[in-house]
Amino acid sequence: MWLKALHIIFMVTWFAGLFYLPRLFVYHAMAADAVSVERFKIMERKLYFGIMTPGMLLTLLFGVWMLHDYAWASFGQQGWLHLKLLLVALLVGYHVVCGIWLQDFKHDQNRRSHVFYRWANEVPVLFLFAIILLASLKPF
Repeated sequence: MWLKALHIIFMVTWFAGLFYLPRLFVYHAMAADAVSVERFKIMERKLYFGIMTPGMLLTLLFGVWMLHDYAWASFGQQGWLHLKLLLVALLVGYHVVCGIWLQDFKHDQNRRSHVFYRWANEVPVLFLFAIILLASLKPF
């Protein structure tokens, strides 16, 4: 149960960052003054590297640990787990894309509008719903 608790704690930490970073991008894309732009760069960097990435890595660590200890023997019969792992892999991809957007802002090369980032901010919600439902209900 400790592994599961730690997995959930770091998953919540990771998702908090996934929800907040695109919101920072919205405000950064709308910022017009140099002071605000520099402040957003600092906030985005600290969130991505100080909270999101450690949260992701620890979520994955404890998830793989649980997979090894509890689910590996019956892995072939758990379709819900296969789908969950696919969604987690896609979520890691989204995390990486957020890192690319972070670099664009860092180098003052953002070419997207605040509206784009408002829509991008909704992506982790879809993943959260799907992953939680699969892990809780284990439908197949």
